[in-house]
Amino acid sequence: MQTLKKTALVWFRNDLRTLDHYGLSTATASHEKVIAYYSFDPRHYATTKWGFKKTERYRAHFLIDTVRDLQQRLRELNITLIVDLNTPETGLSQVIAAHQVETVYLQEEWTTEETKVVAALQTLCPTVAWETFYGQFLFPPTKIPFAVENMPEVFTAFRKKVEKYTNPPALIPPPKAMPQDNLLAATYEIPKLETLGLSDFEKDKRSAFPFDGGTTAGLHRMQEYFWNTKKLSYYKQTRNGLVGVDYSSKFSPWLANGALSPTMIYWEVKRYEKKVDKNQSTYWLVFELLWRDFFKYISLKHGNKIFQQEGILNRAYHWDNSPKKFVQWAEGETHEPFVNANMLELKHTGWMSNRGRQNVASYFAKNLLLDWRMGAAYFEALLLDYDVHSNYGNWMYVAGVGNDPRDRKFNVQFQAERYDTKGAFQKLWLQLNLFP
Repeated sequence: MQTLKKTALVWFRNDLRTLDHYGLSTATASHEKVIAYYSFDPRHYATTKWGFKKTERYRAHFLIDTVRDLQQRLRELNITLIVDLNTPETGLSQVIAAHQVETVYLQEEWTTEETKVVAALQTLCPTVAWETFYGQFLFPPTKIPFAVENMPEVFTAFRKKVEKYTNPPALIPPPKAMPQDNLLAATYEIPKLETLGLSDFEKDKRSAFPFDGGTTAGLHRMQEYFWNTKKLSYYKQTRNGLVGVDYSSKFSPWLANGALSPTMIYWEVKRYEKKVDKNQSTYWLVFELLWRDFFKYISLKHGNKIFQQEGILNRAYHWDNSPKKFVQWAEGETHEPFVNANMLELKHTGWMSNRGRQNVASYFAKNLLLDWRMGAAYFEALLLDYDVHSNYGNWMYVAGVGNDPRDRKFNVQFQAERYDTKGAFQKLWLQLNLFP
């Protein structure tokens, strides 16, 4: 019979789910007592050097939804989620001491801000065992057929190697429910936007992403997109759309904060292929998950270079830092209606299509010649689905300092004519009769 260890703590960061979660599954199977912790780290809501918040209200609202849903799901397992407004160095260290925590489970993160916090906590809590795991990949580092430092720099080469030699892992067994007395006596409130220094808002009815945060909403979206409407069967044809909820899967916000895992989506695609249809569209959704993995591996390989102006190519361009040009771009007041429409959608909803992102980023870096890191930081602030690796990887790619071997520049007017042929998207956001 297995001897259970005393107390474990699961430190949630960008893995805000109870399903397919190695840390939670392992903790509940091997410890007498399990508690959980999440910090609304005040540094994430501070003003950046660019003059706007690091996290603005749309992403914060989606995150609040997600943490609320996580807290409820953990409660059903008789596990308390401690919700903190302090930095983890202050709050988590106190929780560890107060509850005599022996082991902390946490998802592996490797970008600078996260690693600094972990290093500080390990110094503050030297007797604790820190058990890390990779929970954000479809193909984790333990599975890929090459060392990270030898990974291909071009996506197609990466994809072909991974697809040929690797299979995604199975889903992790669900966590075990703990005894009723595992719950702490204290209760922990989820903060409101105002508590985080942000203003409340009503959702814009034009939004292509009207959904709530949290695993419950993410699973509902998967059910709707796959099984109720069978839209997955047409994903490849519609994925460059601009208007409406169903032109793409819209899974990225739930993936970004870990309310859904890529493995959960992958195995649901496989089930769909068996029961309904297997075609180019079902493959293409997995293809997009591979792009997501690719940028995570790029940041794992190159480290802080993804945040540097010269990018991973060490290319020194002359970048402008004009506040006036930046504001015109951010406010949708440039000379390009298609850019303006996309920027207004972002400003009012926190969402922008993939096609829109490529165009506005290309215009920012290649037409306005503005420092691409300003644009990346603005996306970080507003986008519901901000993911550090995909965001900075894509911005480097478009700016010509990343993984695009062709260093392309988008013809915005051509793109508008091709993807917004009748002007429906521009009419929606500019409210102008641009097209007779």
